[in-house]
Amino acid sequence: MKEKTRLPEIGLGIVLTFVFVASSLQLGGGARFPKPALDATALEVKHALTGDEVDGMMKSLSNWGRWGADDQLGTLNLITPKVRKAAAQEVREGVCVSLAANVVKVEKPSSSPFRHKMLSTGSSPNASGASDEYCVAYHGLTQTHVDALCHRFYKGQMYNAVPQQTVTDEGAEKLSIIVMKNGLFTRGVLMDIPRLLGMNYLDGKRAIFPEDLDAWERKAGFKVRSGDALLIRTGSWMRRAKEGDWEPSSGSAGLHASCLPWLKNRDIAIVGSDFALDCFPSQIEGFGLPVHDVVIVGMGMHILDNLDLEAISEATQERHRWTFLLTVAPLAVGGGTGSPINPIATF
Repeated sequence: MKEKTRLPEIGLGIVLTFVFVASSLQLGGGARFPKPALDATALEVKHALTGDEVDGMMKSLSNWGRWGADDQLGTLNLITPKVRKAAAQEVREGVCVSLAANVVKVEKPSSSPFRHKMLSTGSSPNASGASDEYCVAYHGLTQTHVDALCHRFYKGQMYNAVPQQTVTDEGAEKLSIIVMKNGLFTRGVLMDIPRLLGMNYLDGKRAIFPEDLDAWERKAGFKVRSGDALLIRTGSWMRRAKEGDWEPSSGSAGLHASCLPWLKNRDIAIVGSDFALDCFPSQIEGFGLPVHDVVIVGMGMHILDNLDLEAISEATQERHRWTFLLTVAPLAVGGGTGSPINPIATF
């Protein structure tokens, strides 16, 4: 492919540095799911795609105009009052689990560090309290965040044919994160692919295919439905704890582009993962981030990146229930291309 090792928008040129605390590298909470019949090699051959085919998905899977020519919410329109009421019924215990990784404080320009500066402390002269300053470049592979619909361009356009030139030094005129100011409140669904395959985590050679998504539904006993938030666990945080840093573009687990029709057919409202959603390399000539591009630009779907899904993996396995109420509230930044977030799952 043409951009094997350089995907500047997502920060793939970095060498990752992570903070991770884990009590165990073993899967807990009962028996593992059996391995599906098709192995990765067979799935790669079956789902080989060309750049032209992915380009075609921009049209065949498009939601442009579906909710009107001026729509800026995209698939968030699928979270109707009825969907929210149904999601509220997922709360039975009142137990909350954060899906955010602790912010990464590293002073390397390419690593999207979170910078925390104290402005007033207990030792400051005449201090009546403490104050501080936060600064973060959140897009990339270290901070948990949501991508707005203005985050990706394709052939000069964004979702709903908005020209990319409408994103200026002042920010995005349309499709910015401000459209999510009222927050996200819907049913969250975890697809724990390492558990499906009887593994602690997926290695960098294992892409996720539609058959994996279907197999997880069968084994977990539910169906993804319209308006859901679909969360994909690859086990990346466990991989970091086990293997340490790795070069993301050389091999990172994630969704293969063949999953795109599956996402559209299920009418999910938002999708996220514990890494950058796409598998790397993408296996698609000419596309570094085919899933990001089609999901954001074509479908009008926001993306949750760099979720820490280890705690929710254990919580769902313990309950043998992989659905929950998911709430997400971004910063209300007019013109912003996304926002750091702390998503909360409630059982």
